This record gives sequence, C-alpha cells and structure tokens, in this order.
Amino acid sequence: MRLLIVEDDEKTARALAAGLERAGFSTAVAHTGEEGFFLLNAEPFDLVVLDWMLPGRDGIEILKTLRARGTKTPVVLLTARDAVEDRVLGLESGADDYLVKPFAFAELVARIRSLLRRAAPAEPLKKTVADLLVDLEGRRVSRAGKPVELTPREFDLLVYLLRQPGQVVTRAMLAQDVWRETNRITPLDNVIDVHVAHLRRKVDEGHPTKLIQTVRGVGFVLREEATV
Repeated sequence: MRLLIVEDDEKTARALAAGLERAGFSTAVAHTGEEGFFLLNAEPFDLVVLDWMLPGRDGIEILKTLRARGTKTPVVLLTARDAVEDRVLGLESGADDYLVKPFAFAELVARIRSLLRRAAPAEPLKKTVADLLVDLEGRRVSRAGKPVELTPREFDLLVYLLRQPGQVVTRAMLAQDVWRETNRITPLDNVIDVHVAHLRRKVDEGHPTKLIQTVRGVGFVLREEATV
C-alpha cells in the first residue's frame, strides 16, 4: 500500500515516513500543500495523511478540491485544532478520519489500516490465470490440477504478479513491496532474478502455456503466452 504524507514540518514528516515504512507501507512525502496536490494528481495513492496547517494551499482546501473532483482516496487529517467545530469542519470537508496532535503513532497506524480495509474491495480468496489456481487463504497453488510447492517468498512473489495481471512489474517494485528492502547499499536484482527463475521453473516447466514472462530491461509480467 502506498501512502502520501503531506506535512510541512520536516522532522515530523521523516518520523511519520520511517514509522509507516516499518509498519509495512510505502510512502511519499510532500512538505507543502502545492507539492502534495501535485503528487496526488501525478501518482496513485491508497491513502493520504494530511496536515491541516500547510504553507500555501492548506489541508482543508486540498480536501475540498479532491472531493469536488470525485476523488475517493481515504484521507486522515492531522491537526492541533481540537475544538468540536474544527473536527466538524474537517470531516465535512471530506476527511475520513481526524487525529489531533500529539497522537500515539500506534493509533495512527490502526486508523490507517481500518480505513484501508473499508476502502478495499473484497478480494476473491482464489485467483486463476489460465490453468493456474492460487488459494490466497490456504496459500496453496496448483497448475492443471496438480499441486505446485512454493517457498513462502515464492508464493508472495507469485501473488504480487497475480494481483497485477498483464502489467510489467519492475525489480525495484519487487524489492520494495515483496522484499521490503529499499535501503540496501547493493540492489536486490540478482536475488530477485534467482527467485523468479525458481518460480518460473515450478509454475511453467512442462506446460505449453508459459505464464511468467521476462520483459528485457524492464521486469516481469504474469500473462498467458503459448510457445510455438
């Protein structure tokens, strides 16, 4: 899940980003309302953590503009203003939740996860591509009715590809979202390539239709591709 943090205090923004990344989220940070509004128009985000008091375009103005455009991205509004009328204004302007500073970080994470659960459509517990069947709940995989034994990492890698069928996934995306290691001195490219090779062998070997494809110089994609 990718979150946007719009917070003008750099120390607070760094702390929020570091904490949310430790909690398993991917984050981007904007320090002004204008920068935050630009990012919201340039990239997709699953949720926004938005400070009310910002230089230039403030949080309420951003909220009202987003909702007027029909944007449904969940927003948690952060503010030191705790009067009832302030809470009402924040919620009526389009905030999905409201947290008064100072707050417990664990509460912020809990509220974010609650909003994301409410916003996310229910995902089928079983997914298929061609004759590949993946049981998300039981963490089981089969191909043409025969079980495919995967390691936990290989299963997570397959599910990540499965959730983006037909879309190319880069090694950087896999390092961030599957391995959750973005601060390594050396890249994970070789490790990722080895895991993809093992996964491809287990899923595709012996089948005329190959599902895990390499897009040279870009990354990988899960799609049906029959061999000649």
